[in-house]
Amino acid sequence: MAGLATVLGSGAMTNSIDDATKASTILLMGSNATETHPVIGAKIKQAIRKGSKLVVADPRKTELARLADIHLQLKPGTDAALLNGLLHIIIDKHLVDKEYISQHTEGYEQLAEQVKSYTPERVSAITGVPVHLIHQAALTYGRAAAAAVLYTMGITQHSNGTDNVLAIANLALATGNLGRPGTGINPLRGQNNVQGSCDMGALPNVLPGYVPVEQANQRFGQIWQAQLPEQKGMTVGQMIDGGVRALYVMGENPMLSDPDGSHVAQCLDNLDFLVVQDIFLTETAERADVVLPAASFAEKEGSFTNTERRVQKVNQAIAPVGQSRPDWQIICDIAQRLGHNWHYSFPGEIFAEINQAVPAYGGFDYNSLESDGRHWPCPETDHPGTPILHAQGPARGRGVFTAVDYKGPGEAADEQYPYTLTTGRILFHYHTGTMTRNARGLGKHRKEEQAEINPADAAALGIASGDRVKITSRRGSVETAVIVTDRVPEKVVFMTFHFRESAANILTGNFVDPVSLTPELKVAAVAIEKVV
Repeated sequence: MAGLATVLGSGAMTNSIDDATKASTILLMGSNATETHPVIGAKIKQAIRKGSKLVVADPRKTELARLADIHLQLKPGTDAALLNGLLHIIIDKHLVDKEYISQHTEGYEQLAEQVKSYTPERVSAITGVPVHLIHQAALTYGRAAAAAVLYTMGITQHSNGTDNVLAIANLALATGNLGRPGTGINPLRGQNNVQGSCDMGALPNVLPGYVPVEQANQRFGQIWQAQLPEQKGMTVGQMIDGGVRALYVMGENPMLSDPDGSHVAQCLDNLDFLVVQDIFLTETAERADVVLPAASFAEKEGSFTNTERRVQKVNQAIAPVGQSRPDWQIICDIAQRLGHNWHYSFPGEIFAEINQAVPAYGGFDYNSLESDGRHWPCPETDHPGTPILHAQGPARGRGVFTAVDYKGPGEAADEQYPYTLTTGRILFHYHTGTMTRNARGLGKHRKEEQAEINPADAAALGIASGDRVKITSRRGSVETAVIVTDRVPEKVVFMTFHFRESAANILTGNFVDPVSLTPELKVAAVAIEKVV
């Protein structure tokens, strides 16, 4: 969001999920979509069957990488260099959309000058991608009648993640691949209501509808009849690092999801007061002073806003189990005990306030969301919704080209830690396993971590699939089983963060992007030894 909102005026996915099937070329970066976003992965497969070209940039040979016309198997953390290299070729071969650039952008000349140094040869040396594949990918994207970029946390969870997003935006703006079917810049959200949470102001620098906190009272002072603070808040990392003395954690498990897990544990234990609101007793909840039992999605009603900005109704299927309650009821009760007059009787009343507070949601009717499912912005009740953003040009007026230089990851492999760890998810489990590891059937499919290691590295270490290894970084060590596979290149090891017994984020570092403050979870230097 830090990158796209600056460039376009909105940080959301520009096109719909179905729209991917209309692309003549899809560039998929940093996303193992068939495992982490299976519905979208299926749409990409549909697009391939319809004749779309697929270019995948990923360090691993994922399922979609094997199906791709071109797989750019780059070194972890070198995405910005690759993107600059693609744009270098597109400009050199006169494949830019001059009319779109003239009418809808600013800063192109500076960008064109900056990418001159990113020759295919230089980019190949940085990324490890062969020169001929860089050429093929650039021409495939640049010549496409409609090209879409889809990406996720393999792009953003880096110490240069914002630069990566800006470089993607440069590519789309230069070729005029915005505002039309089959085009766009499409960040795939990591969880089902990340987009909705951001829309409601669950970010440290904005309120609902992305109103900057500096303008809090202009917009919300009257709506909420309150004097609001106008200072930016803290990110999760800043809070855990000691920025607060009390912490209220809802539906999150930083003990497994945040980097440098040993440091996280120490910081949580140093708090004066920790409250966790969740549906299971997570690793974080085990350290809490108070645990508030929340209701799952099946036990409550309300709305979710998914990755394509589609607002959808959630209906209660069963009564809350035990003493669990919907989140909104818990929050309202706490607010009342703090002296605030919050008296919502059901989620529809809260949604009516959203209609008033967030203009993009103004036209949604809570009772018709089930059949509706429109995309925001939807400012009026008779508005059809907006599946494609920026149809008349970027929302901010002109899209901003931003020259970015490749900076490299915060930590590189060296003699002491000669392997690069990268992390992600697998199909059978999700995030920190809070829900999926409580599902017996999924546990039968994958009951433990299986770190992926290349056959050449396995031979050098004297290990085979099923053996156990100790993986060590500058932060700590974990033990895990391994699987030997060519899915990962030499000197790269892949782990998930689903399993508390082999918690990968004990190994990851606390390097952060200087703009978004997103931690670098996708690159860490590690050593590997066989456990005898």
